[in-house]
Amino acid sequence: MNNSLKRMLMFLCIMLISSGMSYAQDIMFEFGSAKSLESIVSKSKEKDKPLKWVNVNTTKETWLVQKDGSLLSTGLPIGVVRSEKQYENFMLHIEWKHIEPGGNSGVFVWSKANADEKNRLPDGVEVQMLDLDWVNLNIRNGVTPPVAYVHGELFGVGGVVTVPDNPRGTRSKSIENRVKGKGEWNTYDVVCVDGVIKLAVNGKFVNGISKSTQKKGYLCLEAEGAQIHFRNFKIIELAPGVTSADQVAPELH
Repeated sequence: MNNSLKRMLMFLCIMLISSGMSYAQDIMFEFGSAKSLESIVSKSKEKDKPLKWVNVNTTKETWLVQKDGSLLSTGLPIGVVRSEKQYENFMLHIEWKHIEPGGNSGVFVWSKANADEKNRLPDGVEVQMLDLDWVNLNIRNGVTPPVAYVHGELFGVGGVVTVPDNPRGTRSKSIENRVKGKGEWNTYDVVCVDGVIKLAVNGKFVNGISKSTQKKGYLCLEAEGAQIHFRNFKIIELAPGVTSADQVAPELH
């Protein structure tokens, strides 16, 4: 074998190895579980699948899975982690509590998980999680922000457009104020089907959006400057729908 051919083969090997490495997902931690509706209905013995989370633009110090299985986020640096796989139609149960007055966080649904360089957050539909004191700590020019901010708003971000059930501009506000204050656990049940999202806050459905321009993508957990705790993160996957290619986030590897 001549030297030129040897060099070419070595170059191809290096390219193949580099390509494989570039597609490896950086699994940061496991938190929560998922199962299919079919397995529940059929009463199969299929075990819940642990959810694996991939770092997007935070650090290992941002997230801590605690001994009781709950997840602590320090909120810093601002950014997100994303689910290992994409989800289309599903039900999500999540419990959360803020520790700091005015704490800010949320979950992004149907996201490309491509964090914006400026605000460090991705696209998708955000399910807002704000502490009740946020409005009082963000008074501008003597004007207190609407209380709707802190009771589970839903809205498209990063180019994702939705139709709000209860419009506050382009956002959808909850029709009843049900979020508890810092130090108390809140429960969100989020049903996501065919571009429609319905949100139950502490046991009652009070908000929703429809006609999302993106209907399949990643879930993202948000760190946005304040400590927050999550627990009992559970997904029930539902049957897929009729979704066109332009309504699906690109696959990340």
